Amino acid sequence: MIPRDRHLARIEALLARHPVVGIVGARQVGKTTLARELARRLGGPTAHFDLEDPDHLARLAEPKLALEGLEGLVVIDEVQRRPDLFPVLRVLVDRPEAETRFLVLGSASPDLLKQGSETLAGRIIYHDLDGFALDEVGMEAADRLWLRGSFPRSFLADSAVESNEWREAFIRTFLERDIPQLGFQIPSTTLHRFWRMLAHYHAQIWNGAELARSLGVAGSTVRRYLDVLSGALVVRQLPPWYENIGKRQVKSSKVYLTDSGLLHTLLGIDSREDLEGHPKVGASWEGFVLRELMARLGVRSDEAFFWATHAEAELDLLIVRGTRRLGVEIKRTTAPAVTRSMRSAVQDLQLERLDVIHAGADSYPLGEGIRAIAFRRICEDLEPL
Repeated sequence: MIPRDRHLARIEALLARHPVVGIVGARQVGKTTLARELARRLGGPTAHFDLEDPDHLARLAEPKLALEGLEGLVVIDEVQRRPDLFPVLRVLVDRPEAETRFLVLGSASPDLLKQGSETLAGRIIYHDLDGFALDEVGMEAADRLWLRGSFPRSFLADSAVESNEWREAFIRTFLERDIPQLGFQIPSTTLHRFWRMLAHYHAQIWNGAELARSLGVAGSTVRRYLDVLSGALVVRQLPPWYENIGKRQVKSSKVYLTDSGLLHTLLGIDSREDLEGHPKVGASWEGFVLRELMARLGVRSDEAFFWATHAEAELDLLIVRGTRRLGVEIKRTTAPAVTRSMRSAVQDLQLERLDVIHAGADSYPLGEGIRAIAFRRICEDLEPL
């Protein structure tokens, strides 16, 4: 098993300060395994409820009665299946001198778990869990992580064939079972077709009208499809940053599939050779690097943006944390150079610094406030926020 110490330490710290901690991440990303490892680390009494297990559901037929006598850590897995549990948790954690801690695991964004966020306001805090990251698997496995993606069973598969078979099965199960369980009644064939189309728009600005024409549906319908996949944590919508700088700026989101392995399966890419010869290789690498950067820097989704003007100046990632602004450009080249677009971003956005992540071997200054950082050296050369 690959250790996930960074996540374990963060969740343990959150549980020490909050009565309820939510771990949210896509299906099969490792939430249950992480919760079990955390329970072993903490020691003491632990109760685990899997809401996909009929026996566990039966035990929670009277949730207050089932939960109120428990001590230590209580883990509730796939909590999005029983949103009615959130009001019960509020009552339990508000008891005088309540010491029980609840760890709820969900395969949907907090926006889809809105009832929980509202009912437990001030009592719950969320931790986002992605699949494996470079600091967990090691830089020597970077190419494998890029090709296969970050889902543990895909990454750890004994062969590339088994890895791709797992991803194909995941996509089918996700569309036929998981999406309906979230309450969305969309034909799996329709959503599969949309998801495959979306793969070809990976790392591009959202153009709902074009996708709507291709599918023969209304623009509002494809917008709903996009929000469903985003809420299920398999698509990332990177919002635009715009402010009054005297230039016309793009105000539509940029769209990424969150996992490079799923992207490659939806594009029909089975091998590294297929990937290197595919027209989306640059976009795939951009999304992969973007995910690793956000994990490495601890960037929350509400701190991450992209920026672009209609005059073609753009920035792949703008990180806004308080009054600080960091810009990132991702270039799949071995010899990046300062461009007019980079200078425009530094000046217009008043960036503290601009990091250009590239595929070469070395890191070096490119200009005032601009530095080229080799992707294979980001663990050493990327300055923390």
